[in-house]
Amino acid sequence: MTKTFQFAERSLNLYFSLRKAGHYRLADQFVGSATSIGANVEEAQAAHSKLDFIAKMVIAAKEARETRYWLRLFNREELGANSPDYNFLTSEIEELIKILNSIIKSSREGKRNS
Repeated sequence: MTKTFQFAERSLNLYFSLRKAGHYRLADQFVGSATSIGANVEEAQAAHSKLDFIAKMVIAAKEARETRYWLRLFNREELGANSPDYNFLTSEIEELIKILNSIIKSSREGKRNS
């Protein structure tokens, strides 16, 4: 999913900005969840079963929600709110959560109907 890769790339910009400002722990927490979204989507693409696919997508959705939490927390001048990527990230995470939830829902329905 190109969207998750682009999100991870832009997240790295905020990560480096946070680290530069000395917010190491927050930066590490954020980048872990932000980059994990795409990594789990990639793993889902190679799933060995429908259940494995759904499980990886559920993890990706959980990581997306955690990332949304960090972004909401960073809505402060001294953290991420002034970052040129902040607005993109906050709108994009909402879209990613919707997409992932839709994929999970339709995959579960497909599983029930098969």
